[in-house]
Amino acid sequence: MIKIEQLSKSFGGLHAVNNCSFSLEEGRITGLIGPNGAGKTTVFNMIAGFIKPTSGRILFHGEDITGFSPERLFHLGIVRTFQIPHEFGRMTVLENLMLVPPGQEGENLFNAWLGWRKVRRREREVLRKAEEVLAFLELSHLGNELAANLSGGQKKLLELGRTMMTDAKLVLLDEPAAGVNRTLMSKLARMIQQLHEERGYTFCIIEHDMDLIAELCDPIIVLAEGTVLTEGSMEAIRRDERVLEAYLGHSGAREAESAT
Repeated sequence: MIKIEQLSKSFGGLHAVNNCSFSLEEGRITGLIGPNGAGKTTVFNMIAGFIKPTSGRILFHGEDITGFSPERLFHLGIVRTFQIPHEFGRMTVLENLMLVPPGQEGENLFNAWLGWRKVRRREREVLRKAEEVLAFLELSHLGNELAANLSGGQKKLLELGRTMMTDAKLVLLDEPAAGVNRTLMSKLARMIQQLHEERGYTFCIIEHDMDLIAELCDPIIVLAEGTVLTEGSMEAIRRDERVLEAYLGHSGAREAESAT
C-alpha cells in the first residue's frame, strides 16, 4: 500500500530521517518501533503530509504522494492520530464524530438555504453512523459529554472513532497506549484488532509498549538514527543484537545478553 523510497528529512544540521526505505502492506498491522529520536514521528508526519521530506519519495498504491497536503491525503484515505489527542474540547463527543465526514451538504450555503431536505437527510445519516461508532467504542453513555471532560484513555478511543467516520484505507496510530491505563489499553487493542479483522483496516502503529506491539503487529520495523535497522516478526526482533544495542547501547546490550 505504502512504499517509502530513500526518504530523508533534515532540520538545519539535524538529520531526523536519513535514507529510510520500507513498505507497508495492505491488510496488515505494522509496528514501527525504535528508541527516542529514531525518526518515527517524523516519518509519520511525512507520510501524513504534515511536513515535506528533504528528499526521497512516498508512493501510495503506486502513486507518488510526496508532499501532498494532509487534506488531500485525508481524501485518499490516509488518516493519522496523535500521541496527544486533538479533540475539540468545547464540543460533545458526538459532535466531534459528526464533523469528520467530508463534503457534507450543510457546509454549502446554497444547500443550507434551498436544499435543506437534502442537508437534513445527510445529517441523519452522519448521526446514525456516529451513534454506531460510539456503540462500537462502548462510549454511548458519553455521547453528550464535552470532549474536554474525557479521560486520557477515552480521548484515545475518540481519536480512533474519528478515523471510523472516514473512508480510511491506512490509519497511522501514534502511541495509542501512551498515558492509558492497562484496562483501557486492552480495550483499545481489542478494537484495533476488530477493525482490522472485520473492516479490513490497514494500520501502522508507533508504540513504546512492546506488549501491545507483540499482541497486534506483524511485521515490525525498527528505526534507529533515522533509518531502518531491521524488520520482521517480534520473535526475530527480540533476538537481534542490533536492536538491543540501539535501545540500550553497546554496554547495556552486553549486560542484557549476559543476564539472559
